[in-house]
Amino acid sequence: MGPSLVFLGGGNRGLAYARHAHALGARIVAVADPRPWRLAAFRRAFGVERTFADWRELLQAPLFGEAAVVALPDRLHAEAAVALMEKGYHLLLEKPIAPTWREVEGVAVAKRRTGRMVAVAHVLRYTPYARALRELLREGAVGEVVSVQHLEPVGHWHYAHSFVRGNWRKEAESSPFLLAKSVHDLDWILFLLPGEVARVASFGGLYHFRPENRPQGAASRCLECPKEVEGSCPFSAKRIYLEAYEKGERGWPLDVVAYPVTWENLMQALREGPYGECVYLGKNDMADHQVVMLEYQDGRTASLHVEGLSRMRFRETRIFGTRGELFGDGRHLRLYRFGEGERVYDLETEAEGSILSGHGGGDFGLVQAFLQALIRGDEGPLEPFSEAVQAHRLTFLAEEARRARKVVQVEIPLP
Repeated sequence: MGPSLVFLGGGNRGLAYARHAHALGARIVAVADPRPWRLAAFRRAFGVERTFADWRELLQAPLFGEAAVVALPDRLHAEAAVALMEKGYHLLLEKPIAPTWREVEGVAVAKRRTGRMVAVAHVLRYTPYARALRELLREGAVGEVVSVQHLEPVGHWHYAHSFVRGNWRKEAESSPFLLAKSVHDLDWILFLLPGEVARVASFGGLYHFRPENRPQGAASRCLECPKEVEGSCPFSAKRIYLEAYEKGERGWPLDVVAYPVTWENLMQALREGPYGECVYLGKNDMADHQVVMLEYQDGRTASLHVEGLSRMRFRETRIFGTRGELFGDGRHLRLYRFGEGERVYDLETEAEGSILSGHGGGDFGLVQAFLQALIRGDEGPLEPFSEAVQAHRLTFLAEEARRARKVVQVEIPLP
């Protein structure tokens, strides 16, 4: 019988990890979530008997198993992580570790003090694509890597769903856009290009989703918007949610808008809740585009583009080295060796690497590695926690650089 897990947060991420863990033989023994229908979903799917409306109530109960999965809102991650480690649980911790650097440091100190294992949900590292790409680099496919360009195309409707209408639309209630969406993209860059970063710069902000860009005649809700306006809006809630339902979709993002996913529940949510609101009401303050630039101590460079105004697809990475160039899009790896020509590797994996496909296998890979670590009793299968912390530190420095409009020196040592 596999390890026993408790879940703090029964939303989309918690349920996705629970399904993978259950399929791999783990026992789901308890779940905490304030929404009765989410607790009911865990009871139906996994036979969970112990349910709690508040995660702090779970902490007051006896130790139920070896590990806890933290899929709470961003602002609760640090408090829950420290308390759970002190209780005796190992952790699978949804990104970000915490929304402030001080809290990240606190989690790192608690991990060191308690000796608990912590798997941060930097799922990009755990895909078959990541393993294939890194193996090529280790073989010297492009020689010595000198520069990396990485693109995170969030997707226009995904951005509208999560960062204009959804749980991450207000930084004060969640975390900065770069941290909430792309800390694991900076982690990905460190995965491909290890080393000490010396300087960080960043630019970007909220450009499009503002009241001054609201189409003339638009209503405050998509269901009430004139057809000639709503019909031409790519961010229409009717287009994003109702058309998806009519095509037979019942998972994310529909199960975030209404649960259980029925036509009646969706319509009520769009009439009354935030997911039916016009994206130009000014209720959001998250950046819709951002670029980050890194300069390493040895002179190598890397850049990250995070684009809310984009076609939703797998992330794209270009790697430039002393012997060639490598491009990856989640399925294909295109290697060009100087003087030798191009070779294309088809990994035959899912090319759409978002939450819709379990991040290209990364969700499954993460849970599998975490369960292996629990069984083995060591963190060998997991990303080193110090590297996850380093990615968070660079994210906070990038935000500092963007807000202050300056280049930031990386001087503060990691905990």
